[in-house]
Amino acid sequence: MIQAERLNEVKEYYFSSKLREVRALEASGKPIINLGIGSPDLPPPVEVIKGLNDALANTAAHQYQPYKGTTDFRNAIKEFYSAHYSVGLDAEKEILPLMGSKEGILHISMAFLNEGDEVLIPNPGYPTYFSVTKLVGAEPVFYDLNGQGNWLPDLESLAKKDLSKVKLMWVNYPHMPTGASATKKVFQDLVAFAKKYHILIVNDNPYSFILNDHPISILEAEGAKEVALELNSLSKSFNMAGWRIGMLCGNEDNLNSVLKVKSNMDSGMFFPLQAGAAIALRLPKEWFNELNTIYGTRKKLVLELASKLNCIPEKDQTGMFVWAKVPLDTTSELFVDRLLHTYDLFATPGFIFGDQGEGYIRFSLCTTEEKIKEAINRIK
Repeated sequence: MIQAERLNEVKEYYFSSKLREVRALEASGKPIINLGIGSPDLPPPVEVIKGLNDALANTAAHQYQPYKGTTDFRNAIKEFYSAHYSVGLDAEKEILPLMGSKEGILHISMAFLNEGDEVLIPNPGYPTYFSVTKLVGAEPVFYDLNGQGNWLPDLESLAKKDLSKVKLMWVNYPHMPTGASATKKVFQDLVAFAKKYHILIVNDNPYSFILNDHPISILEAEGAKEVALELNSLSKSFNMAGWRIGMLCGNEDNLNSVLKVKSNMDSGMFFPLQAGAAIALRLPKEWFNELNTIYGTRKKLVLELASKLNCIPEKDQTGMFVWAKVPLDTTSELFVDRLLHTYDLFATPGFIFGDQGEGYIRFSLCTTEEKIKEAINRIK
């Protein structure tokens, strides 16, 4: 069969192909230490596992579930946003559970973008924003982020461009891959920008609680619900990446548009997953303190590793990665390949996040202290 033309616009996801190489090296006997992937290696809360198991005995557990998720799960999301972000949400109208927030990127794009519409995409940024934009026939317009600007959007410069075709803008704070955080003023400025130029802002917000003392939501900004949506996820904050559970929050009209797409693509989320997720969202803040104690120790070790490799980390990073400049005499791809084939270490080259990411490397904190120490000892 001849593939659809839209597939000519995108490449295979970097990790999909690169991890095949890593697995082949492992299969040949190489002791690879993986510092590349942001997949939490720690277990979910024990209460969540118990809740999932208990829910399996529910008489309705194996039936189709509501497209908008169970009432209890939506209420748990409402309580979570109130407790951690001071954002009030209507559980019936302003919350849409998702099978992972990555699903939401496609659903939002299908709901709001026509062929030829333009989309503002951060550079560096999550590659899926670009690939999904191309898959739906819209046009990506990159806005550059850099260390001098604290990896925040320069809205004054953007306002000088022709924005007449721009319909959607992706923002991602705390930012991946750089670990930069937005402030409430940044979010308020983004809301004002969106209103002025009639753009829908979507903040992708899965990293709020990892090594971050001040989690915030774009929906805290005054008037945000009029022009903004927020994606969130349990993947990182609760070590539930494989569960594929996320959420989209915003006003009823926008969520109903997304629901038109979603309801034609799945038949509801497995009930025990929602039951376990509701328990996770109601856990006390001590859960995050315990989690961050572990990540904090790992981060100190990864910073030591970066120093031994003559990489210079960015300051004031949050999240589960360390973003650092590679030595000037190489590229991010060559540097990562040297780590892989010289020291049996895998990390992520910055170029995959856009050309503004060239010259950087991203180390994940999702591996044990022992393995990070071993990685340090391999560097001579």
